[in-house]
Amino acid sequence: MNNQPIVFERTYSAPAATVWKALTDKDEMRAWYFDLAEFKPEVGFEFQFYGGSDEKKYLHLCKVTEVIPGKKLTYSWRYDGYEGNSSVTFELFDEGANTRLKLTHAGLESFPANNKDFAKESFTQGWTHILDKSLSKYLAAK
Repeated sequence: MNNQPIVFERTYSAPAATVWKALTDKDEMRAWYFDLAEFKPEVGFEFQFYGGSDEKKYLHLCKVTEVIPGKKLTYSWRYDGYEGNSSVTFELFDEGANTRLKLTHAGLESFPANNKDFAKESFTQGWTHILDKSLSKYLAAK
């Protein structure tokens, strides 16, 4: 069983404060991430959203577990009605006019192995699209 987390690093031409706001402001998150009814970067805050493919949507259940304002945000990530619990961590590194973002998604091996939507490749494709297309385009327009 491969229980290594998937890790992505991207550098954006935007100050860390701008990237942090994109990661933590529900109105900004709706523009590039998922349609969240509510979000607060506060430990213990629970939120949910639907995501997945056109064929199958999953209710994501998440809870904020760590916040270092402007630097780090971690939340649990699980699916309603399915086994498993993972965590997503966004870390920001201020590099002057640029910001390096490190995203780590750990615990994927806890999801049902017989569901292709929960395969590591599916998460890799999903996060790559979110980081390289959605977030990148959103920040470029800021």
